Amino acid sequence: MTVQGGGVHVVDHPLVAHKITLMRRKDASTNSFRRLVREVSAMMAYEVLRDVAVQDIEVQTPMETTTGSVMDGKKLVFVSILRAGTGILDGMLDVVPSARVGHIGLYRDPKIRVAVEYYFKMPGDLRERDVVVVDPLLATGSSAVAAVDRLRECHPKSIKFVCLLTCPEGIAAMTRAHPDVPIYTAAIDRELDERGYILPGLGDVGDRIFGTK
Repeated sequence: MTVQGGGVHVVDHPLVAHKITLMRRKDASTNSFRRLVREVSAMMAYEVLRDVAVQDIEVQTPMETTTGSVMDGKKLVFVSILRAGTGILDGMLDVVPSARVGHIGLYRDPKIRVAVEYYFKMPGDLRERDVVVVDPLLATGSSAVAAVDRLRECHPKSIKFVCLLTCPEGIAAMTRAHPDVPIYTAAIDRELDERGYILPGLGDVGDRIFGTK
């Protein structure tokens, strides 16, 4: 993993890079694209949770009693930005099935390019929980910033943001609004086009995951 300025962490493992390349192909089927999102997300979870708190417990092995480390999944919350965040959420839950889950429903107003909230549901008492916000793309940054703005009202213990791809514009928007929130991504692409899509990018990830394109 490469750590860049502004708290940006690039999970550049060869397996992750390989699968991102397969996802970029416009002829990838809905089934394969959805599977790849899940697989990449699970791989990224290992780096995203590298510093998660653990505690030692006593364990009886077939041979003897020893001490091992475990994490408290109930203190961890994955927050999915609907709808495309669901793809990453599934991969993260494969790694930490005991984690709690929150959802934020946002859509981008096509005229003013501002994120509008339509749904918000979180586990109780976020003050004691570490939050990982997941969304496949950090493009204009409007949804990510709005999601973190809203979560800060609940005063979580910590917040991280995870995406498959981002770009300089998205990073700038997020770090300007929330410089203390680390960004984890599999790749940093070149730029946004005039519509706010990442280039070369992955296209509309929600449509590709759910087959609605």
